[in-house]
Amino acid sequence: MSLEGFARRAVEAALASGASDADAWVEESTSRRVRVYAGEVESLSDAGAHGVGVRAFAGHRAGYAYGTDLSEDGVAEVARAAREAAELADEDEYEGLPDETGSSEVNGLASPEFGGWTTERVVELALEVDRAARSREGVTQVENSVYSDAQGSVALVNSRGFAASYGATQAWAYSSAFAGEGADLMTGLGVGMGRDPGELDPEAIGAEAAERALALVGARQPASRRCPVVLDAFVAASFIGFIGAMTSADAVQRGRSLFADREGEEVADPALRIADVGTEPDGPSSAPFDGEGTPTRSTPLIEDGRLLGFLHDSRTARKAGHSSTGNAARGSYRAPPSVGTTNLIVDAGELDLAELAARAGDGLYVTDVAGLHSGVNPVSGTFSVGASGRLIENGEFGAPVREITIASDLVSMLKAVRFVGSEARWVPFGGSVKTPPLMVAEMAVSGS
Repeated sequence: MSLEGFARRAVEAALASGASDADAWVEESTSRRVRVYAGEVESLSDAGAHGVGVRAFAGHRAGYAYGTDLSEDGVAEVARAAREAAELADEDEYEGLPDETGSSEVNGLASPEFGGWTTERVVELALEVDRAARSREGVTQVENSVYSDAQGSVALVNSRGFAASYGATQAWAYSSAFAGEGADLMTGLGVGMGRDPGELDPEAIGAEAAERALALVGARQPASRRCPVVLDAFVAASFIGFIGAMTSADAVQRGRSLFADREGEEVADPALRIADVGTEPDGPSSAPFDGEGTPTRSTPLIEDGRLLGFLHDSRTARKAGHSSTGNAARGSYRAPPSVGTTNLIVDAGELDLAELAARAGDGLYVTDVAGLHSGVNPVSGTFSVGASGRLIENGEFGAPVREITIASDLVSMLKAVRFVGSEARWVPFGGSVKTPPLMVAEMAVSGS
């Protein structure tokens, strides 16, 4: 039976058990993971999984259940459990299936080349990443080099006639290298991602890990100052991911977002433009429909300095009197849909990294932050996080620095973004984010 067939069976079982409405999400996937340590393969896993999640409604009460048994009896049991959970849930006038369903056209989610990559070939790719990191003079250790991939399909059916499915592939690799000795041991990370292993450049991934570590060798704590700060793409992605989470209509409606009651207000410099794009062909989180069956789309979040709106699923949209933006996210069949970002994309600017440093003059280039998600207050937006990187002196990259703290609040930081870099990349930190480096006009930097 097809995945849609299993999902249809689950919906029918939920209705037969007394549900007024229902939907079912069925998925199957295979994944591989290779970990290289000390130049040799330390572990190799090759796994498969499948399951069904059923959301059942009893009027305006919703219940959820999931399981891995896709037999007729197994699916029926999950459907009954979802309906029973709905009976026990609190009444919510905004609960229910989406008012709009359908699929957007998104090409290239599944690579036809993926199946040609045997386990032996991806093991060799992981070893190549590791060799590339180790080959750089000055690298004293490679903590690990990892290759991972996934190939899967999902189907969604609801009781109002929606039925659709899609498949996708992903491959990614990273390496973590060390340079220096003892207390001066510094680390660097290299990352690559694509739809199939052939889109990964093992030499570039390993080299990036090594070069980021080597750039910090000899780092010392600088004097405290207020100065321009250039955030590299890795760091910018972490901040953008957090900002994206704050545009969740659910967080806004619960009063847990710094953007609550600020729709339409000026919250950023006009140089910064951010959108959530669920239809980007090479976006890791792209899909033709969201976790409820609403078509995915591009939703501008910040343009011309203003907060244009929020991300909605069907429930938050009804509560706000808006339409869903196609942002009902599902991590897997084990959880019901909830508001989440797809691909957060920052429009690239015109300056390369060297030109951003030149504009900064005397400042700081931040290549790593620690504790961002625990160090940011989601309501006020204030943050104080540990960082490392390099000084910028007379517009040139200077001495490496560490044991510093950068502090501000997110809205002040957004308003101080003066220039956006031209070299955007996908970074899997804080979600699926594509961003270039950013130059912030001024931040407080605490050092010695």
